[in-house]
Amino acid sequence: MKINNRPILLVEDDRVDVMTILRALKEIEVVNPVVSMEHGEAALDYLHDPANARPCIILLDLNMPIMNGIEFLQAIKHDAELKRIPVIVLTTSEEQQDKVNSFDLGVAGYMAKPVDYRRFVEMMRSIDLYWTISEMP
Repeated sequence: MKINNRPILLVEDDRVDVMTILRALKEIEVVNPVVSMEHGEAALDYLHDPANARPCIILLDLNMPIMNGIEFLQAIKHDAELKRIPVIVLTTSEEQQDKVNSFDLGVAGYMAKPVDYRRFVEMMRSIDLYWTISEMP
């Protein structure tokens, strides 16, 4: 499965979670390159660098150092150039307020970690369908 030809931006500070997500993407045959950043500030730097390709989707952890996921969401959703990039939150947080805040900030999906492969596959397929439809002439 290819979600158009752009990279996937993975914003996650836990190396084990990064490996798990990469394995899940490989298992569902997503061939897009994955760019991994350890916190929101690094991800914003990546997104603001015109030399970098705009990602087709952002997979975002909430609990990170330096700039957490909610702060990152607030920054990109208030940026006219970035606000339409779909974001899926992947988090260990069980706080209902995190979920409410994420959806208030326009996330495309919210999934608890550890990643459930079946749910992840379904979510990625819906996003693939969205991109297929949105890229039609």
